[in-house]
Amino acid sequence: MKCLFLYNPNGGRGTVTHKLRYVGRRLKKKYDEVTICGTRDAKDLEQKVREGASQYDAIVFSGGDGTFNNVLHGAEGTNVQLGYLPTGTVNDVARSLGIPRSVRGALRVVLKGRSERLDCIRVGEDRYAMYIAGAGAFTSATYQTPQYSKRTFGALAYAFEGVRHHMKLPVFPLRIVCGTQRLETDAVLIFVLNGRSVAGFPINRSGSMRDGELELVVIKQVSRPNFLQKLGKYFSVASLFLFGCRVRKRDIVYMRGKRFEIGTGGNVVWDFDGEEGTRGSVVLEVLSKQVRLFVPGRKKI
Repeated sequence: MKCLFLYNPNGGRGTVTHKLRYVGRRLKKKYDEVTICGTRDAKDLEQKVREGASQYDAIVFSGGDGTFNNVLHGAEGTNVQLGYLPTGTVNDVARSLGIPRSVRGALRVVLKGRSERLDCIRVGEDRYAMYIAGAGAFTSATYQTPQYSKRTFGALAYAFEGVRHHMKLPVFPLRIVCGTQRLETDAVLIFVLNGRSVAGFPINRSGSMRDGELELVVIKQVSRPNFLQKLGKYFSVASLFLFGCRVRKRDIVYMRGKRFEIGTGGNVVWDFDGEEGTRGSVVLEVLSKQVRLFVPGRKKI
């Protein structure tokens, strides 16, 4: 069997770059042939995944949640087996699936774990997300935080960015349709979730990447909030992250479903797996069992 290992020499904290021989040696315990290849950028990564899907039995890759998103796009429409070494800043996909965030532990999953078919999120006709599509409060901090800050401070870099530039909590309109469910409101935050973890917090504890459904959570706000109403939303955001998306608060709405039609303003920017995405209205739906990934052998996912 043949395996392709892809890594970004300039990505993350450079953890894997210094362990390439070790990674190759470990992968050869399972695969007869292992090819190790660096990537230049996101487009190069997607292209290498797309080409490698027809040439290799498995593609193992290292990186963070944004890298996972790039691989997801490259592997779209294929049946290639994937393996993941989480070396990013937060690694929410890995946290959701119980994949260790050490190279040694993640390689153990590739070598001895089980292969599962996981769900992902389709955005419109040609974009995908593995664990989250979000808009509103603090969501842009994930892609606006400089790389050097993430290398230096890790996950705290996102908090610094949020405090410095994202404290106004702009209000935006939402019109949501999910089957027979309807919601029309103004809001400061919306998440559509396939995973359990967001920014390192297990806010969707009961979520699963193979149950064929997505979870949606909205923090409502009035269109023209006064000072106290603005202040209250900071407590609501904190409650969401500390107690999860099923926390009982009147301004937090929770839904489950397979498809969400979400209408909003054209200035609303969506975040897909921590990367800047499209603007305005979107249609999000679950794609069941589209991603083949090695996961821990005894972990409930």
